Amino acid sequence: MKILMIDDHPSQIHAYKTILSCSEPKFDFMVTEAYDCQSAYEIIVQSETEDFDMIFLDRSLPPYKEKNIMSGEDLARLVRNHLPHSKLLIMTTHAEAFTLFNMIKDYHPEGLLVKSDFTVEQLIDVFSRIYEGEIFYSNTVKSAMKEMNSRNGYLDRCDQQIITMLGQGISMKSITKTLGLSRSAISRRKAQIRIYFGIDSGGDEEIVAKAREAGLI
Repeated sequence: MKILMIDDHPSQIHAYKTILSCSEPKFDFMVTEAYDCQSAYEIIVQSETEDFDMIFLDRSLPPYKEKNIMSGEDLARLVRNHLPHSKLLIMTTHAEAFTLFNMIKDYHPEGLLVKSDFTVEQLIDVFSRIYEGEIFYSNTVKSAMKEMNSRNGYLDRCDQQIITMLGQGISMKSITKTLGLSRSAISRRKAQIRIYFGIDSGGDEEIVAKAREAGLI
C-alpha cells in the first residue's frame, strides 16, 4: 500500500507511521512524506501515472506561492485532478461549519477529521474503515453537515464568505476588494443575512454573534 502523508510537523507524520505499524491486522505500507505545499505539489504532479492508495492531508500548510497553492485545500483540489483514484483523508484543527461543509462539498474526501475529535490511536480504526471503502467524518464534521444542510438553501458561498470575514474583523473596504462587489451589493447581502438570522436591528456584531451561536464560524 502506497501512502502520501502531508503535514508540516514531521513528528506528526512519525506518529502516524508508528501507530499504523502497530495495527492489527498488519498493513504493509510504504510512506512518502511532504512537509509543505511545494514538496506536496511536486510529488502529486509527478505521480499521475501511479496513484497513491491513500493520502493523509493536513489543511494548514506553508504555501507554495509561485503556483498559488496556499493551503491543504488547494492540494486537495490538485489531488482530485491528478490522482482521482486515491483515497483522501483530510485532517484539520478548524471546526467552523462553513469551512468543514465546503471542504466536503468541494473535494469529496473519503475522510474528514477535526483533530480535537480523535486520538492518534483511534486513527487505526479510521484508516481501516476508509481503506475498506467507508466514508468517515468525525463528530464535529457530522454536526457541521447537519447544521449546514438545514440552512444551506439560504446562504450561498458569497454570504458565507461575508459572515466569515465579519467574524474575523475584516473591514468593509477589504471585503469589497476580496469579493469584487460594491459596498451597496455587500450591504444588500448583509440585509438578507439579517433576515435569515431573524435579526430585526443591529449591525455586524449581531450577525457575527448569531453565526457563532449557530456554530457557523
